Amino acid sequence: MVRKAYPQDIRYIHKIINAAAAKGEMLPRSLAELYENLRDYVVYEKNGKIIGTGALHICWEDLAEIRSVCVVKKWRTSGVGSEIVRYLINEARELKIKKIFLLTYQEDFFLGLGFKRIDKRNLPQKIWTECVRCPRFPDCDEKAMIMEL
Repeated sequence: MVRKAYPQDIRYIHKIINAAAAKGEMLPRSLAELYENLRDYVVYEKNGKIIGTGALHICWEDLAEIRSVCVVKKWRTSGVGSEIVRYLINEARELKIKKIFLLTYQEDFFLGLGFKRIDKRNLPQKIWTECVRCPRFPDCDEKAMIMEL
C-alpha cells in the first residue's frame, strides 16, 4: 500500500535510496534533505515494512518533479515502483499540476508509464538551482522525461 511518509520513515527511506545510489542506480540523498522534504515523499508499505519510496516535488504553479523512486531489490519487477509512480501522478492531478518531469537512469521503466523523453535543455531554468548541489554537476548523465497531464 502506498501512503504519505511519516518522520519516522525517513531513516528507512534514506537506507533504500542510498543503497541504490551506492550501486550507481540513482543519486544519493542526505538525511537532512529527506527531513526537509518529508511532505514530498510517499512509501510503499507491505506487512509493516517499507519496501519502496518516491517523491513529488512542486517546482512551480504548473510543474512538479518526480524524484527518488526506489524499490528494495527483492521487490523490483513486482509492480511496486509502478504503483508508487501512479500514486504520485494522481497526486499531481489533484493539485492541478499540468506537467511532471523527472531525471532518471531508468528510461524504459518511465516510458512504460507514459513519460516521454525530452532534451534537458527544454526544462525550465528554475529546476537547475538544485542541480548545482549534485555530485555529478555539471556532467549530468541522467535522462530527462516529461508527462503532460
